[in-house]
Amino acid sequence: MSASLQPTLRMAVVGGGTMGVGIAYVFAVAGWEVFVVEPDAGRADSLRRTLASAAAAGVQRGKLSAEQAQRAAGVPRLGAVADLPLGLDLVVETVPERLALKREVLAAIACRQPRVIGTNTSALSIDVLAQSVPEAGAFLGMHFFNPVWSLALVELIQGEKTRPEVLEQVRRWVGGIGKTPITVRNVPGFATSRLDLIASLEAMRMLQDGVASAEDIDRAAVLAYRHPVGPLRLSDIVGLDVRLDIARHLSQALGQRYAPPRILEELVAEGHLGQKSGRGFFDWTTAA
Repeated sequence: MSASLQPTLRMAVVGGGTMGVGIAYVFAVAGWEVFVVEPDAGRADSLRRTLASAAAAGVQRGKLSAEQAQRAAGVPRLGAVADLPLGLDLVVETVPERLALKREVLAAIACRQPRVIGTNTSALSIDVLAQSVPEAGAFLGMHFFNPVWSLALVELIQGEKTRPEVLEQVRRWVGGIGKTPITVRNVPGFATSRLDLIASLEAMRMLQDGVASAEDIDRAAVLAYRHPVGPLRLSDIVGLDVRLDIARHLSQALGQRYAPPRILEELVAEGHLGQKSGRGFFDWTTAA
C-alpha cells in the first residue's frame, strides 16, 4: 500500500491543559486525526485559542503548511471520555498528577477500547496506574516535555506488563511525530524527573537561603552549564503545583533529598503557581 493510501491514525488526548494542548498539536500537525477531551468550558476556550495561535505562528515561521495549520487549529473538543469514538489507535491521558483522578480517567478511557493507552505522568508508578485498565499489556507511560512543540524528547516508561510489541509500536509513532523516544524502567521519578527536579529543588533552597536572586541563580545555570532555561523559570513554566506534587511523591519514594522546600509550599499555598497564574518565582504578568 502506498503512503498516500495508508489509513489515517486516530488518537485522543484526555485533559486540555498545558501538556494536553501541546500533545494534541504535535499529533495533529503530523497528520493524525486528533480529539481532545476537556470538560471545563473555560479551559476548552483556552485550548482553542492556544492551538490557533500556535498554528498561525507555525505558518508565519514557515514551519507548517496551511493544511497542517488547519488540522492543528481544528482539533475537536469533546466534553467527556464517553464521547470518544471506539477503537482509537492511541489515547494519551494527561490530567493532573493525582493518583485517584488518573485511575478514574484511565478506567473510563479503557471502556472506549483504544489499541494503546498512554499516561503522561512524570512520577507516578506505571504498574499502579495499569491496575485501572483491563489490558495492562497495551498500557505504558508517555512523558512529554513542555513546551511539547519545541522539545524533542518523549520518555517512554515500560510497565511490568507492557508488551514489547506495544512499546515498539509507540516508539515508531513517537518518531513519526518528529520526537525522539527513550525507554526507561518503571522506577520512582523515571530518569528525567529525577534529574530535573533535584536541580530545581536545590535552586529553590538557594533562593530561600538568600544565596542569590532568582534571576542570578537561573543566569548561572544558563551561562555556566548551557541550560536553555534556568531551573526556577522552568519550574514556573511547568507549574509550581506540579513541582510540589512530584516532590512530595518522590520524597516518599526516594528520601529527604526530594523534600519540597518551604518556599515552594508557601508559593503554592498562596496561589502563586508560576506562568499560568501570573506569578511564581518570576512575574509573568508583564511577559510579552
